[in-house]
Amino acid sequence: MRSDGILGNREERGRKWLRRRERWLVALGVVLHAVYMLSIFDIYFKTPIVHGVDPVTPRFAAPAKRLVLLVADGLRADKFFELDAEGNHRAPFLRGIIERQGRWGVSHARPPTESRPGHVSIIAGFYEDPSAVTKGWKANPVEFDSVFNRSRHTISFGSPDIVPIFCSALEHSTWDTYPHEFEDFATDASFLDMWSLDKFQSLLNRSREDPKLKELLQQDNLVVFLHLLGCDSNGHAHKPYSSIYLNNVKVVDHVAESVYNLVQDYFKDNRTAYIFTADHGMSDKGSHGDGHPSNTDTPLVAWGAGVKYPKPISSSNHSDCGFKFVDDHVHDAPTPVEWGLHDLERVDVNQADIAPLMVSTLLGLPCPVNSVGSLPLDYINMTKADEVEAVLSNTKEILNQFLRKSYIKQSNSLYFKPFKPLSHYSSTLDKIEGLISARDYEAAMNLSQNLRSLALQGLHYFQTYDWLMLMSVITLGYVGWMIYLLLHVLQSYTSLPGNSFGMEKTVQKNNRGKIYLYGSILTGMLCLLLLLEQSPPLYHAYMITTSFLWVQIISEYKFINTLWKQVSRRRMNYIIKLLATIAISVFILEFLVNSFTERKLYTWCFLIAGATASFYLFKSIPWRSGIPIYVCIACWLLSLFTLMPADIPDNNELVVCSGIIIIIIAIIARWLDFHAGIRKYWQSICNCKSKSSSFSSLFYLQALLVGLSSVMVYLSTVHRAEKQELLASHQLINWSVAGFSMVLPLFSENSLLSRLTSMFLGFAPPFLLLSIGYEAIFYAALALVLMAWILFENTLLNLNIVNKSSDSTNDLIHGSDYRSLQLSDARIPLVFMVLFNVAFFGTGNFASIASFEISSVYRFITIFSPFLMAALLIFKLFIPFMLVICAFSAITKLNQVPRMGCYFLVILFSDMMTIHFFFLVRNKGSWMEIGNSISHFGIMSAQVVFVLLLFALTNTYTKDIQCNSAVPSTRKAN
Repeated sequence: MRSDGILGNREERGRKWLRRRERWLVALGVVLHAVYMLSIFDIYFKTPIVHGVDPVTPRFAAPAKRLVLLVADGLRADKFFELDAEGNHRAPFLRGIIERQGRWGVSHARPPTESRPGHVSIIAGFYEDPSAVTKGWKANPVEFDSVFNRSRHTISFGSPDIVPIFCSALEHSTWDTYPHEFEDFATDASFLDMWSLDKFQSLLNRSREDPKLKELLQQDNLVVFLHLLGCDSNGHAHKPYSSIYLNNVKVVDHVAESVYNLVQDYFKDNRTAYIFTADHGMSDKGSHGDGHPSNTDTPLVAWGAGVKYPKPISSSNHSDCGFKFVDDHVHDAPTPVEWGLHDLERVDVNQADIAPLMVSTLLGLPCPVNSVGSLPLDYINMTKADEVEAVLSNTKEILNQFLRKSYIKQSNSLYFKPFKPLSHYSSTLDKIEGLISARDYEAAMNLSQNLRSLALQGLHYFQTYDWLMLMSVITLGYVGWMIYLLLHVLQSYTSLPGNSFGMEKTVQKNNRGKIYLYGSILTGMLCLLLLLEQSPPLYHAYMITTSFLWVQIISEYKFINTLWKQVSRRRMNYIIKLLATIAISVFILEFLVNSFTERKLYTWCFLIAGATASFYLFKSIPWRSGIPIYVCIACWLLSLFTLMPADIPDNNELVVCSGIIIIIIAIIARWLDFHAGIRKYWQSICNCKSKSSSFSSLFYLQALLVGLSSVMVYLSTVHRAEKQELLASHQLINWSVAGFSMVLPLFSENSLLSRLTSMFLGFAPPFLLLSIGYEAIFYAALALVLMAWILFENTLLNLNIVNKSSDSTNDLIHGSDYRSLQLSDARIPLVFMVLFNVAFFGTGNFASIASFEISSVYRFITIFSPFLMAALLIFKLFIPFMLVICAFSAITKLNQVPRMGCYFLVILFSDMMTIHFFFLVRNKGSWMEIGNSISHFGIMSAQVVFVLLLFALTNTYTKDIQCNSAVPSTRKAN
């Protein structure tokens, strides 16, 4: 009795120790991945803004006294320039400007093609402070200079999301915005553009009676900015090929014509320059964000004071045909025939080039000090001498940024590596001044442009100065984390000899103390070096985290030594099996890495998996069970979805039919739950005993809610299609059905099939209400494959029972009903990762910003609310993940393997992919390629966090699932 008590106390202490260690590991994993995810902000998302740069005042007379900037948010270049079906111009006024009065071209935006980054490029001349992504591209994380700052006074009207970014802290500005409630996607938003026009017209009318306002308007260096949001809102709500969007192009043209007439009639001095452009385009499905040409190509029209007149196209117009824009489009791309502009010279620019054109050249003011734009000479109408002065001013402004960054880095570095190509920049500037004095303008121009190019390269050099050091530290950190995680799994969840819950005593305390002491001293020395170099606090966090992990690994040196001896003593067939498992795991992980860029790989994956699993089952169990055929059909059905376009087409009828399919699948599952349990390969997951009427009523209620959600899908969409606002009654019903249905599975039967069926029905209503097309059927197909996975694992379990014996208790974990993990159990986390990633890419490209279809939320909300809309979209994406995790939890219970052990293996495999994506992150090529590579890394880094959150969330549904498992019970065996 006494020995039993001692054993029981030891097991209790062991369980408490394991729980503490698991909590510690989870917390460490979350902190580590959060810290390492922030590294992309120091490597790739490092702010380009540097303070303390001296402005450069141009040395020529300004051709314009005032500037009018019109930005049509979300206006695509092709929809603006092309003729309509009847051969007429969509924007007749601006078309006349292009043909008779000004210059035109395509302004190439750089992803992320969102409203704030686009406006920052246009107005401030640099490609956004990427740290603004953490604030939803809205608030200013770092103050920056802009065209408006340089003006004497700025007048601005437009969206509450854009105008305050530039004017809220600007004292010399007059501005106003409409309420957020005006941005309703259920209406025609062109009235927003007319609102801006009316406000500007009202201001001019008021000035006739207000002497102070009139005096203000008559001053030089005045900037007028009108933000026209209509095209963006109508593009999101109705798509850019809709009549509403195309009509909005005419509204924008009307606004431009009205503003031009108002200004010309008011000032009557022909000293006004006009710029018309857009911040980004719009994809065919009504979204933007990525680097597709429909998002990056925006129109640019300039006319007025200081701007050249149209010029017929000729072969000698351009010579730099090898130049590429920031969106990786080649210079001098052919003008589409549909535009009808092939006979006029087209001058394309990078979006950031507009800022130096506006302020530095047309208004003759210092360029914004953080601008990296290159002055487009083909737009300005100046003498050759003034052109050289304008380019030299542009060059000096960029060079000053380089010199400031070089000074800051040199003053903080113990070992400084300068940018050698600009080591003699001062002599180059003197040479340019000499050439200008000698009136050799051509040579001075070439030398200035070359110096500007080198200065831009120098800015990039210091932007990535710490790249090698950071990459090395973070790579070592990820490797250390994976090794540390593997050691924990081997210690706590396997039956390796020598393992016990007293693992913390494996190494003597004095030896551990020495290791910790030496590790702390080394870490302190590294942090001291970083401190002397005045490195950011996050650099210290990267170094401390990496050092801590490797100190922990080294402190386990005795266990590692014991583990090596155990492996080396194993037979050759075990070594071969181990190597084969590693090779298969690496192959699957590499497959998943490649699937991020090629969704169609999943089609082959499920075709092969369905055929292989069915063949194995056919040889192992009677074909009459129907399981082999079902597994094959389910996998092949799911394989179809990754062949479908990522841009989901609207199909309201398909969503309604999906609701019917979901109900039919649930009815079949319900029937099997009550009638298939007598069969050998179903008895572990079915419940033949409990047939409570309350549970039957719950099932009927859930089926009814799925049917009701299908009806509401139809009704809500029809009302919105008729351009009516979302009815309050529809909105209330949709929110109520979605919320209530997700609570009901908690009250369902706790047998495996019953609970999973209830969850399948419970999450169906919100998913249907958030669906617009074939993704609703994907939900049903994914559930069928998850059931096939459960049946396959259950079959394997039954086939292995014969090899089990009652004396297998040595394979059970101390103090629990879970057995130890075996080498073959690696298949469970690997299959989970495949299915988890299919939930990512089965109906789109989660890694792309533009893959979010905003119309999915219109049955819940139409008033523009970015955070609520984003939350609904993310919730929709998480619903398939929750099904996968519930199936994963059910399988761990069925096989009696520790779920936390499998979770840690999932994180281990995920981080093998993460480190691969970390190496695949690009700092060269198009911004689209760079952005996608960063998003892939971010997704995998965040997986440890949201998989954990989803595990915690789904645990409320799965914790009481009961399986009639045939695995021998520990307690009975003992």
